[in-house]
Amino acid sequence: MSQPVGRRAGRVMLVLAWGMGLFLATRFFADWEQGRLNPNTEPVSAHQGNRIEVLLEANVQGHFVASGKINGEPVVFLLDTGATDVAISDELADSLGLSRGAAVTLQTANGQTRGYRTRLDRLELGDIVLRDVAALVAPGFDGEQVLLGMSALSQLEFTQRAGTLVLRQQRPTR
Repeated sequence: MSQPVGRRAGRVMLVLAWGMGLFLATRFFADWEQGRLNPNTEPVSAHQGNRIEVLLEANVQGHFVASGKINGEPVVFLLDTGATDVAISDELADSLGLSRGAAVTLQTANGQTRGYRTRLDRLELGDIVLRDVAALVAPGFDGEQVLLGMSALSQLEFTQRAGTLVLRQQRPTR
C-alpha cells in the first residue's frame, strides 16, 4: 500500500525536524555544562595604572578553571596553590612542543612518579603574561587541563572573595 507523495514528504520533514531539535538541544546543554565547568573561557581583564587584574569565577565545583595560552597555543588552566610548579600532561607537552629536561621525582596524591623539568616561554591568562615559567611534564598526569601551580602564581598577587578570584600583575615601570 503506497502513501501519497505529500504525506511521505511530510513524515520525512517531521523526522528531520525532530532530529534537528534533538541536535540543537544536545548542543545547548553541552555548551551550558561546559560553561559550568569553565566559566572563564574569556577571562575578564582590567588595567588600572601600572597593574593588570584578571577576575575569575569559581566553577560549579568551587574550582578556578580558566582558558589561557602556553606559547601561543590554547589551554585550560586549573589554578592550584598547592602545586609547586605548573604541571602539564605528557600528551599536551608533546602537542605544545615542550622539551623535557632533567628528570625529577614527583610526589602526587597517587604516590611517587617521575616527571621532567621544562620551561614555558610564554604563559597567558587574560591580559596577564608571564615569561620563562618553570613547569613539569608529568607522564601519567591525565587530562587536558594544565595545573597552574606556584611557579606561575607566585609572580602574581591574588585575592579570593565570595567565589571570585582576582589575579594582579604589576607591570614594570619604564
